[in-house]
Amino acid sequence: MTPDDVVGVWRLDSYTEVDEAGSTVAGPLGDSPAGLLIYTADGHVAVSMMKTGEGPALETYMGYSGRWRLAGDEMTHTVVVSAHPRMAGTEQVRRVALDGRALSLRGTAVNPVGGRAPERVLTWRRAENDDPTQQKKE
Repeated sequence: MTPDDVVGVWRLDSYTEVDEAGSTVAGPLGDSPAGLLIYTADGHVAVSMMKTGEGPALETYMGYSGRWRLAGDEMTHTVVVSAHPRMAGTEQVRRVALDGRALSLRGTAVNPVGGRAPERVLTWRRAENDDPTQQKKE
C-alpha cells in the first residue's frame, strides 16, 4: 500500500471493539455510527464520527484533525485539534490494511474501559459520488 492508495474520502462502515475473548462488540458510538475520514495528498487528515439511531452508546461524537503518515502497515495520525482535548498533541498509531475499497484501521483505545485499553477496529469504504448529506441508515 502506498500513500496514494489512501488519499481521498472514506465513509465509516463499522466501528467495533475486540473484547478479551476475541469477540467483536459495538464500539463507543453504538451499533451503527456514521463517519467520514479524509486523507489529503499533502498529509492532512480529518476524522468525524457520530452515533446514529436510538440505541445505547458511550459517546455521541468523536472527531479530530491533524497530519498523517504511512509506513508499511502502520498509519500514524498526529492530532492537532480534537473533540477530546487530551488527544491534541498525541500520535495515534494504527495498523492499516487495504482490501479493495475497504480500509481497516486497528489500534488501542485512547482511554481505558473497565481497566483495560481495548483494541478498536474501524472499517472505512471509499466514498462514492453520492449525496454527501446522506446519513448512514440503520
